[in-house]
Amino acid sequence: MYYKNNFKRNRFSIRNSGSQNNFGRPSNGGGRFNNPRFSSNNRRSNQRRSQLEGADINIFMKKSAPVAFEQENAMNNSFEDFNIAEILKQNIVKRGFTQLTPIQAQAIKPILEGRDVIGLASTGTGKTAAFLIPLIDKLFKDRSQKALIIVPTRELAVQINEELRSFAYGMNIYSALIIGGSNMNRQVHDIRRNAHIVIATPGRLKDLIERRAIYLEDYSNIVLDEVDLMVDIGFINDVKYFISLMSKARQSLFFSATIPPKTRGILQSFVTNPVTVSVKLQDTSENVDQDVVKVSDPAKKVDQLHDLLIQDGFDKVLVFSRTKHGVDKLHRELEFRGFKIGAIHGNKTQGQRQRILQSFKKDEIQILLATDVASRGLDIENVTHVINYDLPQTYEDYIHRIGRTGRAGKKGSALTFVG
Repeated sequence: MYYKNNFKRNRFSIRNSGSQNNFGRPSNGGGRFNNPRFSSNNRRSNQRRSQLEGADINIFMKKSAPVAFEQENAMNNSFEDFNIAEILKQNIVKRGFTQLTPIQAQAIKPILEGRDVIGLASTGTGKTAAFLIPLIDKLFKDRSQKALIIVPTRELAVQINEELRSFAYGMNIYSALIIGGSNMNRQVHDIRRNAHIVIATPGRLKDLIERRAIYLEDYSNIVLDEVDLMVDIGFINDVKYFISLMSKARQSLFFSATIPPKTRGILQSFVTNPVTVSVKLQDTSENVDQDVVKVSDPAKKVDQLHDLLIQDGFDKVLVFSRTKHGVDKLHRELEFRGFKIGAIHGNKTQGQRQRILQSFKKDEIQILLATDVASRGLDIENVTHVINYDLPQTYEDYIHRIGRTGRAGKKGSALTFVG
């Protein structure tokens, strides 16, 4: 368990040096400034109460126990075993993909065969490649085909589009990214340029349907990704509406970490005689050390976060706050203290969110502050720590937050502030 008294007090010895000690550490040594603009006493006053407040803190405490991917039920052992285009195989190698993950080993073959697939997989298991690779192959071999991928967040849509471009390099397969916060006229232009794959968030997709800029009956392949989140954030009726507009003769791929009761109705109307693939081995990543930070004085909570962030090893840190206001307030304070930091939430423009995410991915900033807009689907390499500065709303949200670290077989750490 982390307690404040156990932290190394190196910031005072660094302060007078006027230079950075480690990557991303404040140039002033991380000294405190008693910033009058920041007080954490009332920071929860406008927040919706978390379902986890008052819960047994042991649910946030678990030592990592790395496990190897199980291949017992694998249908194929490598990408070379699949009957896909040679140029696609070359692009897979260029992407650095050498070993199949379980979801890829079990899902790609039935998708290539034209089957509907229900994929249940925890975060960080490689499911994006599991549906992109067979879809790209299908569209490359049959130019009359089009595919629609629907996801809950802009960040996930952008990430899938980037991965699509790398897998489809040199194959003359084009995409349209249909998300809020970006120029709608450009998106309409991309669709009308006969994009082979449309990647969309529900809100903007519905707008373009109503404007008659896109006709879903033209798409014979559909992917619903992170369906449980789309249900959680109120897109269930939109998803049902989209499905009602599509042809019955389609290939449907459904990926989710869980299938809550509300989702089962979607499933019945969405897939036909599906192959179900489940590689959800555990609720939380076995590669993540989980622990808590006890907050004895709420007024000093930001100081405890500060003391963590200046420690060795906290090189790439994702910090979650539950509200946009909380993110902005914490961002101002930590930036005032000299940290290299960025923040994303729903009130930021799409351009701002993408620039900040890219800076974090490229290690130009040490700390990314975010609401749960960053808790799902994002694949950011080498995140050393996830810190829950505010408790997530639910335990499922907690699972997705800490899934941003300990990815691809690497070890990560998750710390949760508790009162």
